[in-house]
Amino acid sequence: MTRAKRVALWSAILSIAYFLTLFAYIPVPFLAEEHAEQILPVLPWWLLISFGSYALWSLGHGLYAFCECTDAYNELWSEISQAKAELPLKGVSVN
Repeated sequence: MTRAKRVALWSAILSIAYFLTLFAYIPVPFLAEEHAEQILPVLPWWLLISFGSYALWSLGHGLYAFCECTDAYNELWSEISQAKAELPLKGVSVN
């Protein structure tokens, strides 16, 4: 089973379970019904914000740690300098 199929399968299973609990076909264990009615509608937004926070943190950490990878850092700057030198010769303006 490929990774995409596994993600699709688990997404479908979790979505079905979420909607069954949202519409009270399945009771939520260890949680009062009035609390479940308040928590379940906002759960997808909470998951979306949590994922976005994690994604931004991992991106920021990657940018912060990039200078520690001196070989990649120097290679990237040499490629940028090379592109800045070659592109004007081909008629592309570089600012």
